[in-house]
Amino acid sequence: MLIGTLASVVLVCTTILVHYEFLRRAQTMTEHSRLRPRLRIVVMLLGAFLAHTIEVYVYAVAYVVLDWLVPAAGFSGFSEGNFEGHIADYVYFSAATYTSLGYGDIVPLGPLRLLAGTEALNGLVLIAWTASVTYLMMERYWRRD
Repeated sequence: MLIGTLASVVLVCTTILVHYEFLRRAQTMTEHSRLRPRLRIVVMLLGAFLAHTIEVYVYAVAYVVLDWLVPAAGFSGFSEGNFEGHIADYVYFSAATYTSLGYGDIVPLGPLRLLAGTEALNGLVLIAWTASVTYLMMERYWRRD
């Protein structure tokens, strides 16, 4: 429980910092550019999408490390072949969890269960943050074009 809690705190702080920096830099870049207003929104969204992708990979790496270091941690698949331990499996699980899609074909075990729950909540907050910034930028630039 302690390992899952510590990992959750570190990952939430890390992903919030990553997201903040990407959104801040994308907004600064678009404000000082000569791009058309609608194209500025596209640039900001591309930056946000890159941030979300990095955040999914950050969680995937954490799953790999904890799966390797903590004996009680791991994953199980409901049917044969759902989880083979390749990096793609961890990234797939992380993306499904981060977006709250949650197919359920791969199930975390031990402290990874807490981490998966935290990732789902963290992803929800960061996706909502992106939506808010996008809305504000659209309000600002949409009518100018």
